[in-house]
Amino acid sequence: MHVDPEPPPADKPSDTNYDPALPTAHSYLGTDLEEYSGRTVLDDDSYMNLPLLTLPNVVLIPGQTLPLHLFQPRLVAMMKHVLQSNRTFGLVTWSYDDLSGERTMAKVGTTAEIFSVKEESEAGIDTMRMKATGRQRFKLIETRRQADGVTMAKVKILSETELPECLEGARLDSHNRFRLRSVKSSRRRREDQDQSSQTDIAWIKRTRFSPAKLTWWPPWVYEQYDCDLLMNRIRTELASWYEGTQTNLSSLPSNPTAFSFWVANNLPLNDRWRLHLLELNSAVQRLRCELSLLKKCTVLCCKECHQQIAKKSDVFSMSLDGPMAAYVNPGGYVHETLTCYRAQGLNLIGRPSTENSWFPGYAWTICQCRGCASHMGWKFTSHKKKLKPEKFWGICRSSLIPDLEGTSEDEEDLNWQPVI
Repeated sequence: MHVDPEPPPADKPSDTNYDPALPTAHSYLGTDLEEYSGRTVLDDDSYMNLPLLTLPNVVLIPGQTLPLHLFQPRLVAMMKHVLQSNRTFGLVTWSYDDLSGERTMAKVGTTAEIFSVKEESEAGIDTMRMKATGRQRFKLIETRRQADGVTMAKVKILSETELPECLEGARLDSHNRFRLRSVKSSRRRREDQDQSSQTDIAWIKRTRFSPAKLTWWPPWVYEQYDCDLLMNRIRTELASWYEGTQTNLSSLPSNPTAFSFWVANNLPLNDRWRLHLLELNSAVQRLRCELSLLKKCTVLCCKECHQQIAKKSDVFSMSLDGPMAAYVNPGGYVHETLTCYRAQGLNLIGRPSTENSWFPGYAWTICQCRGCASHMGWKFTSHKKKLKPEKFWGICRSSLIPDLEGTSEDEEDLNWQPVI
């Protein structure tokens, strides 16, 4: 073990030349995986029986890529059966009671659809490398274990509630042609990288909320529930996180639901907050909660001893998926990892290694918290000349806890009830 010196003030990696598409390929799983096309869409509010996979410290969000390396015979057999049907299984995380220490399944989860897989057999042992994508949220109704050890779950597929425009009833029908034009113009402005979000917000307020004068409530009340305004405000907050980097915020989803899931996947929150976002059944609710969390989150600390590890301004994206993505190690353990260009309070363990690197071109070194010796993640160092950034940190989401300004410990540890 050696102590990594406290990092000096450093500029953000604005001149990054690394290909952000490389981590999304998960090439450490191999390049010989069989690809599947098509998509399975389960009916909203329907009840289904799904084979269930439980993973600790992993809360799958719709749209998120999940890499897996399976060794257990029952799980390999389960996935073979899944491949023969609709390639869809359910994933939930374990939740732990802080007082009793008992482990229980979370009440909500996400369906995962396999899109790439490789089956292997060595010395009579079957293994499977695969990639899946999070699809639809579900509520866990009941579970049962089959004779072969596979857990089957009865689930209810949760629907996304699309709320109408809050001023729809107050707007005059004769003004509809202007409203449609303004909505289209708003979308064009959002896609224009040169148009500032502050100008866009002011323009939306001026054209969309004028009918509020005909109601009992002032315009600012309705502004709290407008998806376009919420997404623009979130983009403004994200810009303060990634200021000075090449993170492309213009490539984020334009659909409010998909946008809310992207933000939920890339916020460094603990399992309970992440599950709370997964329980919300409306993009408006999810965006409001995410905006509040973004404003409060300033510092990321060690989950065990609360020593400061990074600031929000240290976060940047090394992948097209965003600053946080799931990766699997050779032992089959999935880590949701946040990339930071700078970190502090960490010790390095062992020598750098390029074996099974999640970021091709970089060698990894294990790092642990200097205060409590908890595993925190890895330091990635370039082993190819002229590759930038020369180094960065990959911190496990399960090892971090955000310091939310103005939030009490009871609120941070609140065991949220589903809003379904």
